Amino acid sequence: MVDVGDKPVTARRAVASAWVSLRPETVAALRDGEIPKGDALAVARIAGIQGAKATSTLIPLCHPLPLDQVTVDITLGSDGAGILTEARTQGRTGVEMEALTAAATAGLALIDMVKAVDRGAHIAWVRLERKEGGKSGLWIRQDDDAFAGSRTDGDTGTDGDTVAGGGGGADRDAGA
Repeated sequence: MVDVGDKPVTARRAVASAWVSLRPETVAALRDGEIPKGDALAVARIAGIQGAKATSTLIPLCHPLPLDQVTVDITLGSDGAGILTEARTQGRTGVEMEALTAAATAGLALIDMVKAVDRGAHIAWVRLERKEGGKSGLWIRQDDDAFAGSRTDGDTGTDGDTVAGGGGGADRDAGA
């Protein structure tokens, strides 16, 4: 593990995203609350928060961090679900892995909840969108919109159709 003992404590923030590809019928079932296992979006949101909290036990050499806040927002599109997570702390090292682990864990939980109706559900990608704090400061993904990467229908997933939210989560402007 890297020694961070001499680094100053600063505010740290990271935003990550994931895209879970789903059949349109599965998206409709999620919107209508008709998934046999129960409230899949709520379960995915809680799983994402738990995943962020468990990051240092899942990722070797990752420092355990006292998290100040974790949010998980899930937005349904026509062919899947966009997951946007945010992690915050006051610490000596960044929270990028916590935000990424939250996004991945939420995606895995969503797949577990819908697998009975959609065996082909899969995580298309998980990626860092933004990080703030520390010596390197601000970094923002510049290549494209957070949810446009795997779409084929031009839907960006940012039309306000948020189905399960984290209460003010990560912002979507400036590529985050």
